[in-house]
Amino acid sequence: MRLEHTGGGFVLDSHCDTPSMLLEEIDLGKKQERGHVDFVRAREGGVDGMFFAIYSPPELNDAEATAHAVRLISKCYDAVDRCSDRVAFAFSPEQAKENKRRGLISVFLGMENGTPIQNDMAYLYLYYDFGIRYLTLCHNRNNQLCDSCMPMEAEWGGLSPFGKEVVAECNSLGILLDCSHASDETFYDLLEHSKTPIVASHSSCRALCDHPRNMSDAMLRDLGAADGVIQINFYPKFIDSDFAQDEKFLKLSEEGEHWQELYRSDLYNIEYRDNYWRIMDELAAYPTPSVRRVVDHIDHAVEVAGAAHVGLGSDFDGIEVAPDGLRNISMYGNIAAELRQRGYSSSEIRGIMGDNFLRVMHHAQKAAQSSAD
Repeated sequence: MRLEHTGGGFVLDSHCDTPSMLLEEIDLGKKQERGHVDFVRAREGGVDGMFFAIYSPPELNDAEATAHAVRLISKCYDAVDRCSDRVAFAFSPEQAKENKRRGLISVFLGMENGTPIQNDMAYLYLYYDFGIRYLTLCHNRNNQLCDSCMPMEAEWGGLSPFGKEVVAECNSLGILLDCSHASDETFYDLLEHSKTPIVASHSSCRALCDHPRNMSDAMLRDLGAADGVIQINFYPKFIDSDFAQDEKFLKLSEEGEHWQELYRSDLYNIEYRDNYWRIMDELAAYPTPSVRRVVDHIDHAVEVAGAAHVGLGSDFDGIEVAPDGLRNISMYGNIAAELRQRGYSSSEIRGIMGDNFLRVMHHAQKAAQSSAD
C-alpha cells in the first residue's frame, strides 16, 4: 500500500544512480531483491518522483563519456516505456504534479559529470532535448568545466572559462546547476555566475562528517541566502565519520566494485554474477548508521540554511550500503516519521520531502522562459 507522508506535498529523491543498474538489465517494473530502487518499491515508499542520474565515470575520455551517457539515457527511455502504465517522464515541476494527479511516478533526468558535453555546446542542447534538467558539473576528477572537490590540486581555481559559458547556457535553458562533487571554489563561482539558485543534489554537512563531498556551514548559509537547496545524501560514509574509517567495509566495498565491473562487462559469466551478488547481499546487511543520522544532517542543514533550503538526494544505487531504516527507497516514510517526531511542522516536512527542490527547479525554468520572451 502506498504511504502518504506529506499531506499533499510531492515526495522527491533528487539523485538516484539507477540508470547504471540498468547496465545489468534489471527490470524496474518488478520488485528487485538487490539494489535500492525500482518502481514497485518507490510506490511502496510513497515516492512521487526521482531524478535518474546519467553518470559518466571520470576516467572516461570525452568521446567515451558521450557514448556512455547516450546509452544510459536510452536505457532510461526503455525502462519508462515498459512501465508506462505506472511511470512517466517529467521535465518540469508542473508535469510532475500532473503525473501525480494521474497516479504516475515521475522520472526526471539529471547529468552527473559534465564531461559528455565535451567542449561543444551542441551536446548540452542535445542533452536538454533528451530531458536533462540538472547538471552536476563534475565527479571525482577535475574536468573541462571546473575543479572537483576530490583532487589535491586545482586546475582552474573554480569554474573554467568554458564552464562559465556552460553556466550561462544552462541558465538560458532552465537547467539547474548542481554543485555536488564540485570544489569549494567552484561552488562560490557558481553562486557568482549563475543567475538562478543552485542546488547540491546529493551532499551532506561537513560539520557532522568532515568529508570534502559535504558542505561547510559557510557554504550552507550562502546557499540558503541565494535561495538554493541542499539535498541530503544518505551514504553512511558521508554522514558518519566513524563509519568512513571502517576498514572491513572499505575492503568489502573495494571487492564489490571489482566484481561489479567484471559482471557488467559480461552478464552471462556465472562466476562474475555469483561473486557480485554475494557481496551485494553482504553489503545490504552490513551494520550502518540509522535513518536518525540522516535526519541529524537534515537538522543541521535546517539550522544553518533554513528549512526551505533542505531536501533529500539519497545517492541510491550509487552507494554500496544505505542506512539502517533506509535500506532502499521503500523506506522513505521513516524520514517523515522521524521529522514529525522531532517536531517539524507539516509544511516544513512537505518542503524537505520534495517541494523545496521543485520550487528551485520552477524558479530556474521560469527565469529561462522569461529571458527567452
